[in-house]
Amino acid sequence: MFAFTNSAEKISPTIIGAGSKLIGDIKTDGIVQIHGLVQGVINGDTVIIARGGRVIGRVAAKLLFLHGAMDGPATVDTVNVYSDAQMTGTLTYNNLNISNNTGLECKLVCRKEQRR
Repeated sequence: MFAFTNSAEKISPTIIGAGSKLIGDIKTDGIVQIHGLVQGVINGDTVIIARGGRVIGRVAAKLLFLHGAMDGPATVDTVNVYSDAQMTGTLTYNNLNISNNTGLECKLVCRKEQRR
């Protein structure tokens, strides 16, 4: 399956395929899908670390789907952690959803939303 940008989207997803390794940073207003290995900082609207994917570094996103492995801090609005996910580091979030997971060895920090 291939992902293409249509004229209405203006932003294509960033995909790091299985078997690929990226050393460096990713910054996008769109979706980042990690099926391989990324060592660096990821800033995106939505970050998906797929089963078999791994991030060593920092993640900042509105939405994080964690199926694979992450070593490092993450700061997100909403995180969905699935059964095979593994994480070390600090996970800072507003909303946390965990589905039958036993692989988290991280510090959880719930952010208090600032009220104006």
